[in-house]
Amino acid sequence: MRVTIDSDSCIGSGMCALTAPKVFTQDDDGYGSVLPGKEDGAGDPLVKEAARGCPVQAITLAEG
Repeated sequence: MRVTIDSDSCIGSGMCALTAPKVFTQDDDGYGSVLPGKEDGAGDPLVKEAARGCPVQAITLAEG
């Protein structure tokens, strides 16, 4: 599974980093980002919950 965050849509709520801190963080400007090397979701079951919880649906999960 490939995890991405649309930086144009992200509002910096931080829900992703709070929900799945092993995969997401916030950058220096407070916007969500995927931790380096974790673009595959790292098998973390909370990634899907973070995507569902994003208030602006900025997280995309793609198979492959």
